[in-house]
Amino acid sequence: MKRIIGLLVIALLVFWVFVSPDSAANTVQDIGNLLRTGAESIIRFFTQLF
Repeated sequence: MKRIIGLLVIALLVFWVFVSPDSAANTVQDIGNLLRTGAESIIRFFTQLF
């Protein structure tokens, strides 16, 4: 069951990239920016501690 759900999610992602590549690319960029901002904030926090 877990494998079927995983394959279904991958198939939906591939379909999304084919149907709307601009939207998919923007979403991936937004996620990357969010992760980068979060990492920079954590680094800044620990830098201020020491």
